[in-house]
Amino acid sequence: MSSTRCYSSRLSWTVALIVSVCGLFSFETIAENLVIKIEKGVSTALPIAIVPFENNTGESLIDVAAIIRNNLERSGLFRSLPVNDMPALPAALEDVRAKNWTSLGIENLVIGKLSKKNAGTIDINFRLIDVYSGKQLLGYRIPVQSDDLRFGSHKVSDFIYEKLLDKPGAYTSLLAYITVDQDSDRGKIYRLQVSDSDGYNARTILQSTEPILSPAWSPDGKRLAYVSFEGRNSAVYLQDLATGRRERIIHGKGINSSPTFSRDGEKLAVTLSRDGNPEIYLYDLKVKSLMRVTRHGAIDTEPAWAPDGRGLVFTSDRGDGPQIYHFNLADNSIKRITYNMGRYNTRARYSPDGRKLVLVNGIKGIYRIVLLDLRTKIYEAVTIGELDESPSFSPNGAMIIYATVTEDGSQLAAVSADGFTKQKLVAQRGEVREPVWGPLIR
Repeated sequence: MSSTRCYSSRLSWTVALIVSVCGLFSFETIAENLVIKIEKGVSTALPIAIVPFENNTGESLIDVAAIIRNNLERSGLFRSLPVNDMPALPAALEDVRAKNWTSLGIENLVIGKLSKKNAGTIDINFRLIDVYSGKQLLGYRIPVQSDDLRFGSHKVSDFIYEKLLDKPGAYTSLLAYITVDQDSDRGKIYRLQVSDSDGYNARTILQSTEPILSPAWSPDGKRLAYVSFEGRNSAVYLQDLATGRRERIIHGKGINSSPTFSRDGEKLAVTLSRDGNPEIYLYDLKVKSLMRVTRHGAIDTEPAWAPDGRGLVFTSDRGDGPQIYHFNLADNSIKRITYNMGRYNTRARYSPDGRKLVLVNGIKGIYRIVLLDLRTKIYEAVTIGELDESPSFSPNGAMIIYATVTEDGSQLAAVSADGFTKQKLVAQRGEVREPVWGPLIR
């Protein structure tokens, strides 16, 4: 979406067409965490108790149990027992008294210990216990660096989530997003930021007084592609997160926008207008070559790869307003996907299993996030805002993160794929835009 939110314009959904260009480019490492507020969960949430972990390191450490507790509660699928209501604080299996917990309706219990393995390394030992049977469901020792306890806590959360719900957790994944705030001297400041899935450990990857757009994760989570307007024109950059090394890979006259990685990480699908009209191209990252995919007088933009790598979807106004189309790489055929969904459907992204699309649907000036089942062709709205945009699936398909425009500006929000659990991710300053969920980090 354009930063001006001109939804009625034919060009409003073509990224980078109507963003003003100004200012100077610079780096900063300052970032602020997102604050996540759960607005609605499910009534059938699983009751669980995460007991504070015993700290045998002799050091003051972050509260691992609290991070796990907050993670599980954010899913809306777990209801954790407050620490003050716990009948005991066991750290070993032999200290667990089942009746103490079953009387409170607790079905599962998590206990653990932190111990120092060697200088700079902490062992997280945890057990997941079925209180009613008294049996241990899980038990792991996770060694982490002492400054990486938060990642270890997310790892424990993933184990618990998968064991109890029989599907992968996504707590070790990262978020990328754009923040925009006003500087009294320099005007608008754009920042490309990356944070943990819970909004913590936010760090600025890039800062500029010129627009930054369309962040996209590589499949291994090690790189980000994005659009920057430094140099007075849009260009696609690729940046290594570990080293900070960045490279301008696609540039030139016209539009250079909307990068998205193929599932093998070897190609980018992008929108370029070097031939006079916005079209979809494929860029081979190894040989650094471009191949044009679409050839039409309409605006073709916002490509997204199918999970099987055999095709991609994109937005085009070649039909009745902006609609979603599918391009088949095997035979170069193009087929319209969105029918009977109104005249405005944009920014489609596949669910990880490839069975659904999440996209922005506009009807009578209201723009909401909808899910389209590709088999049944049934679609349903999962948000209730008036200006919702830029949806992105979590890597396990359980949640959708998106941007929503309110009277306070643009903020991030998240909703479960079934629409029942809703969250707001509030930045400490400025607006937050264009979120994209990264892959799982194993």
